[in-house]
Amino acid sequence: MALHIKQSGAAVLLLTLLAGCSSGTDMQAPSVQDTAESERLGTKWGDDVNSQVTTVDLHRVTEEPIEQMQVNYADKSYQGRALNSRSLVAGKIDFSVATDMGALPLYRDAGNYYLQGQSGEAYRLVYRNNSANTYEIVASVDGLNVLNGSTASRYDSGYVLNPNDDLVIEGFRKSQDAVASFIFSKPDDAYAANTESGSITNTGVIGTVIYELYDPSKPRPLQPQAFPADNGYAKPPK
Repeated sequence: MALHIKQSGAAVLLLTLLAGCSSGTDMQAPSVQDTAESERLGTKWGDDVNSQVTTVDLHRVTEEPIEQMQVNYADKSYQGRALNSRSLVAGKIDFSVATDMGALPLYRDAGNYYLQGQSGEAYRLVYRNNSANTYEIVASVDGLNVLNGSTASRYDSGYVLNPNDDLVIEGFRKSQDAVASFIFSKPDDAYAANTESGSITNTGVIGTVIYELYDPSKPRPLQPQAFPADNGYAKPPK
C-alpha cells in the first residue's frame, strides 16, 4: 500500500495507492563516469497502467528532508561495486529498480550510484520500509515530479511508504486511476524532452527525497528531557 501526498502549509494531504494495483541529506556529486552521447537514456511516457489513489492526512516531522539521493542511468557498462539495492535512512529503507525480469544491479563508485538500462525496457522504482516508521517518498525521473510531471523540487508532494511495507512506483501519474509506465528510451523520445516542464538536459537521472511522517490525530510520544524544570528564571523564596 502506498500514499500520495499533497502539501497544504505545514500539513500534507496524502493519497493511498490501493493494494493490488500497480503501483542526514545525501545529494550526489555529478557523475564521475563519463557517458557517451550514444549511451545516454531518458524515460518516455509509456503504457497506461491501472493505479488508483485515495486520500489521507499526515504531517511531515521536519520541514527539510531527512535524506536525498540520486542515481544516474544510461545504456553502458558501469564500473564499481554491484549492489542489489541502496540503503537509505540508516538501513530503514531499501531502494531498488526492477524490470519484468527482476531487479537491476546498482553500481557504486566513489559515492555515486549508477544504473544500466536498455531502450524499450519498462522499469519501476521500489522502496522497502524495514521499520515501524512512516515515510514520504518524493521521487523524480529526468528532473520531473512523478506525480504531476512538473519540474521537480525536493519540497514537492510524494507518496507514503507505510511501516514494514513496499512502495512501487511504475510511472508518471496521469490521473487518480492510472500512470504512464516508465520506459527507458533515447533522450529525444523522453517525456522530459517533450513537455514544457522538462528538459532533455536532465534525462538520465532518478531522484528521491525522504521525509518522516506522523498522524496529527494521534498523540506524539513525549520526548525525555534532561532538565524538565527549566521553564524560566528562578522564583523568589516564599
